Amino acid sequence: MKENCCALIIGGYVNGYSIIQELFENDVRDIVLFSAVKQPGSKSNKIKKFVLIDLSPDSLLKELQILSRDYDFIVPFPTDDLQLENLHAIRNKISHFCYIPFNKTNFTECLNKYTQYIYCDILGVPRPKTIEIRTVEDIETITEIRYPVIIKPTTRFDEKINIFRTLHVQNEQDLTNNKETLKNFILHGISFIASEVIPGDCSNIYVYVGYRNDAGQIVNEWTGKKLSQYPYDFGVFSSASNQAPEEILRQGRILFNGMNIKGIAESEFKYDPRDKKFKLMEINFRSTMWNRVGNLSGVKIQYTQYIDAIGGEVPFYRQDKTKDIHFVYLKHEIFNLITRNGYFPIFYKNIFTGDTNHFAFFDIHDPKPFLLNFSDILRDIPGLFLKRFKILP
Repeated sequence: MKENCCALIIGGYVNGYSIIQELFENDVRDIVLFSAVKQPGSKSNKIKKFVLIDLSPDSLLKELQILSRDYDFIVPFPTDDLQLENLHAIRNKISHFCYIPFNKTNFTECLNKYTQYIYCDILGVPRPKTIEIRTVEDIETITEIRYPVIIKPTTRFDEKINIFRTLHVQNEQDLTNNKETLKNFILHGISFIASEVIPGDCSNIYVYVGYRNDAGQIVNEWTGKKLSQYPYDFGVFSSASNQAPEEILRQGRILFNGMNIKGIAESEFKYDPRDKKFKLMEINFRSTMWNRVGNLSGVKIQYTQYIDAIGGEVPFYRQDKTKDIHFVYLKHEIFNLITRNGYFPIFYKNIFTGDTNHFAFFDIHDPKPFLLNFSDILRDIPGLFLKRFKILP
């Protein structure tokens, strides 16, 4: 087992701080945080060091090399796709002192959302009807899909250039209105996928999260479901629970093994009531915003990666499904309450009706991250009220 190691969290937002909490709770004390901005995790008393980096692979390489003067081995936990890509770009320069948390041979291929859907077809996993848009001419093929349609970049560029995360096209006029925007991005080398929108709200979204080691074994795993998102039903995590049907476990395993995924990854499915199937939405090759659901329900995926990376014996964890465990990002729940008509019953259910209820950033022994995040809530509330009542655009 390697000695003089550290866990490196790249990004101090909800997902990054949840990783810090999990590792610290399992007696990992050498925890370092890199981030491009001073997010709440940077104020944690659980980390040894916080380093500001920029969004380039060169900056990441430089700071990793500096960190390697203090530690013989580094285990990174990226929390966004850009830093994943940066790690991939410098992998050959750092692999002698740094764990590579993905499959180096097929990472770029598998990051592409359309490639993920091709694997679905090969492996027999349901997916939405989807078209790849690589040329300007391909835009016209979107009409082959029943409206409404959701359009996404095949890989995430939003950290590097000003591009939408998702574009929702309700009808043909909507498509006409957005054609020039799509053309401009395509001419700059960006490709998209256009998919049918599966009916139902975000409470029909489920995830399978696992860690698969270099030997190809899924070491630990958990499943869960989203309870709400912000903004509305096409945003990001607001609340989640540990409840999910067994089919999610089965389909997640098929994808992990069939795609030869390594490291931590999350496959996201949405239930389609029309044919009663769980259809893959996307796979993320990192820890996402609600990764703490796994830890709170007994599965320590982040700790699993850390122990495996340094050559230790990885414990087996069985997820607790006997209790309904809720993990809540209070900021997003409050924003939903302000901006969405009739949201209070959902707000109440998410926050108060779980068998146990837990809040992002909250730790009585580490108060600064929560207080910093709460100050953001107070700062943003007036503007949301002004927009809600159409005083501001």
